[in-house]
Amino acid sequence: MIKKINILILLSMLMVVVRFTAAAHHSPAVFDRTKEVKLVGSVKEFRWSNPHSFIELDVRNEKGGTDTWAVEMNPPNYLVKAGWTSKTVKPGDMVTIMVNPLRTNEPVGKFVSITLPGGQVLTENAPSPAR
Repeated sequence: MIKKINILILLSMLMVVVRFTAAAHHSPAVFDRTKEVKLVGSVKEFRWSNPHSFIELDVRNEKGGTDTWAVEMNPPNYLVKAGWTSKTVKPGDMVTIMVNPLRTNEPVGKFVSITLPGGQVLTENAPSPAR
């Protein structure tokens, strides 16, 4: 009986550790959601992958050089519902992306929206149903 209780306690502790580890990985706390940064640049790479899709964007900086921003997005199954395909964005496309920046001021942001070369604006959320 004691052995079964010990096993149950151990399994419960393991479940708590796994749950908090998974929650920490998906925590948006690293991004400053009170700020939005407008990035205008050329798509370097678009990764259509799980658990997060990514856009790498080359953006001109104040010194005349180029900074490569990493833009974290939702996984493809969310993007498809919002009108995306794996070919929506291609290397070389000139786009405008709004992001919530990292709190550390590194060139990384959480995707908010994109304006494509033709002017179409996409987010990563499915449109709200009409009422």
